[in-house]
Amino acid sequence: YLALCTANLPTPSIVDGSQHFETALFTGTGSTRSVTSLSYQPDFTWFKRRDGAVNHALYDVIRGGTNALRSNTTGAESQFGDAVVTFQSDGFEIAGTNVSGINGSGESIAAWNWKAGGTAVSNTDGSLTSQVSANTDAGFSIVSWTGTGSAATIGHSLGVQPSMIIVKNRIDGRNWSVWHKDLSSNDHYLRLDSTDAQASAGANYWNSTAPTSSVFSVGAEGDVNDSGDAMIAYCFANTDTTKAGSYTGNGSS
Repeated sequence: YLALCTANLPTPSIVDGSQHFETALFTGTGSTRSVTSLSYQPDFTWFKRRDGAVNHALYDVIRGGTNALRSNTTGAESQFGDAVVTFQSDGFEIAGTNVSGINGSGESIAAWNWKAGGTAVSNTDGSLTSQVSANTDAGFSIVSWTGTGSAATIGHSLGVQPSMIIVKNRIDGRNWSVWHKDLSSNDHYLRLDSTDAQASAGANYWNSTAPTSSVFSVGAEGDVNDSGDAMIAYCFANTDTTKAGSYTGNGSS
């Protein structure tokens, strides 16, 4: 037996998790400003005003910094006022003056920042070619593809099975769809933009198939694979810094 001490533990794949995910808290100025508190260039940033009822605003390296997705609505991607977000080596810049909810004067803002893999590359592991920015160390990838309206597989480039996948149709007013390893079956899904419990749609969402180490499956449902529409997915795999799990409540502390 070995003594229980850090010297006898295996070397973690990631020593400093802050090199892959960080939260930035700042006060908006109402005009162009930079937030430079990060130790890396983010590839996915999720904004939310903390002191007002304003939509969330999500940006990523594949879709660019002009159009936001709003995780609490079914809306297609569109510009958030006149805000334009530029990812920088140590954070991000927000340009524009009509920016309430993301950088309004005096507003308290939270920004959650993930590091993916920078500029996307083509992935041909699935039946459809995808564009992927992947951080295999942290277990996070951003995946885009063009929907077909029929069952397909999509390459995610993580090298391990994802534990959670969040999918959004960028073009149409569609629900946010979530696959999670702890849902009742591979026919079930959750939605970010509603209070609904998990539901089953048969093979329409995930083709009744769990993700593999190279691809995830989508069905014919327009929320996840509408014909001709640009789709985006955020994939998370369990690693030293990323975990997707579940628990059963007990109604007390």
